[in-house]
Amino acid sequence: MKKDTTKIPFTSYQKFVIFILAITQFSVILDFMVMSPLGAMIMKSMTLTPAQFGIAVSGYAFSAGISGLLTAGYADRFDRKKLLLFFYTGFIVGTFLCSIAPSYPMLLAARIVTGIFGGVIGSISMAIIADLFDIHHRGRVMGFVQMGFGASQVLGIPFSLYLANLWGWRVPFLFVVILAAIVLILIFFRLKPVTMHLANQIQRSAFKHILNTFSKKNYRIGFLATMLLSIGGYMMMPFGSAFAVNNLKISQDQLPFLFMVSGCASLCIMPIIGRLSDKVDKFSLFALASIWMIIVVIWYTHLSESPLWFVMIFNVMMMMGILSRAVPAGALTTAIPDMHDRGAFMSINYSLQQISGGAAAAFAGLIIKQPDKTSPLEHYDTVGYIMVAISMLSVLLMYRVSVLVKTKLHETKV
Repeated sequence: MKKDTTKIPFTSYQKFVIFILAITQFSVILDFMVMSPLGAMIMKSMTLTPAQFGIAVSGYAFSAGISGLLTAGYADRFDRKKLLLFFYTGFIVGTFLCSIAPSYPMLLAARIVTGIFGGVIGSISMAIIADLFDIHHRGRVMGFVQMGFGASQVLGIPFSLYLANLWGWRVPFLFVVILAAIVLILIFFRLKPVTMHLANQIQRSAFKHILNTFSKKNYRIGFLATMLLSIGGYMMMPFGSAFAVNNLKISQDQLPFLFMVSGCASLCIMPIIGRLSDKVDKFSLFALASIWMIIVVIWYTHLSESPLWFVMIFNVMMMMGILSRAVPAGALTTAIPDMHDRGAFMSINYSLQQISGGAAAAFAGLIIKQPDKTSPLEHYDTVGYIMVAISMLSVLLMYRVSVLVKTKLHETKV
């Protein structure tokens, strides 16, 4: 009888790697995610239009994408630990600049700096996971690492909103700086060098390495699938708190509870989805989650004034759909590149994800209208319909990714 490798326990060091990558993701995701719940507060404080706020969000995404593309050619040439330390340090500096930005132009500039460094961290983390854990365990690992997403909502965002309600929207960024500084110290002293990919290096210039990565058809299919995944999320997420406050009539004081409940749901769902994606067909799980999310998005974007408990239920249902797509999609995508291309593939993949997401946020900002600072957002349902159409296309692309991965595993007997 074939041994079930998914039941092999992790070593203590592997558990530490999962923990440190999860807490790293937590800080980076919190820095980005906190822009959404603080959106209503920032827009009122700086008298911003939805289009301006969309640009502030997309500024991070665009700079992250460009940074990833520029560093992709070098991503497989260095110890991944050193790369993580370098970019995480820059992320801390950028986040600190956000906390002291006196005006909208300065805030936009600070978000760009943060994106230049923070946007590369996710790809480095995924490359480390792919190097240290085989495909049969990656769903479980990514389920735990991406718990940073849920933790940012159950712990980070409510606490950040609490700080913002007391002392202003700048303080949550300082909170991220302090947390990230502690994590940086742990990475420096406890994480071992990640250099096994260096033994498989093919000597070529950085530019040729990028071109070679782009030239492979299988890689391009993976890139496109990831881009479609990010577009939908970036279109709706930045305006989530503004929609809840102005359309659903959730008060600013109730927002922490809304995010806390959906965050708790994420923490419970992620490990389950991670284990499930290692046991069942990953594409089937992704397709079912996409259908679920489409139904919830159409319903949610047509809601009007609603009680807090009702909005909480919808947020939990939407979170179930989003996370149930992200985990199997991420596990499948990491299996596409060969080891000597993995760093470049992850950097380019993450970059294109950020760039497409940034364009989506800016595009959504042009669609959504708000006559004044307290009036309901208009055309949010239109954004929902666009997200539904893109989600349908992403299912088709992810099917192709699934076929590619299965073919590769069969050929290599992995």
